[in-house]
Amino acid sequence: MTTYAYIRVSTVEQNEVRQVETLAGRASQTFTDKASGKDTNRPALQELLATVKAGDSIVVASMDRFSRSLMDLQKTVEDLVTRGVSVEFVKEGLKFSPGSKDPVARLMLQIMGAFAEFERTLIRERQREGIAAAKASGKYLGRKPVFDAAKTAKLKEYLQRGLTPTEIAKQMAPISRASVYNKMAELGYRRQTKYAKAAVGS
Repeated sequence: MTTYAYIRVSTVEQNEVRQVETLAGRASQTFTDKASGKDTNRPALQELLATVKAGDSIVVASMDRFSRSLMDLQKTVEDLVTRGVSVEFVKEGLKFSPGSKDPVARLMLQIMGAFAEFERTLIRERQREGIAAAKASGKYLGRKPVFDAAKTAKLKEYLQRGLTPTEIAKQMAPISRASVYNKMAELGYRRQTKYAKAAVGS
């Protein structure tokens, strides 16, 4: 029986210290993502879901760190509980355990999950309005690419040397592992152990 912690911040620039402090001493291993919570396609989350087994527990600082999609939140929690894994959200004071059918906890999961999804929708709407206003005034230049030509060349070099995405992200910090995976997919690399040999057409 092992307890794992899951931490998520939306960007490389954001700091996860507050979540680390909240979860201090509660888990033997921590999985951290620096990616959006819009879906479950996050490297550390997927690794965590593949790692846990019956009898294990997952502790998260708050629901919105686990997911900002109500559908994904409910499905992921239900799947984990069905597999015999407990899930605890510290901020909300909620814990979902195998065999438990607490209607209040389930109601709170739906309410808080819906609020997180609503908040994300509002943020997206404000971003769209801000971008539209900036474009109208000629001030919007778009997001600066994570990988320019030099960084892309360096990524290819690391892949040819056989480094894993995790190792590459450490070498190219503050570029995140998720960004490395995304660029690899863009370049036609498949997720294999020896990435240098995984390029399409190589």
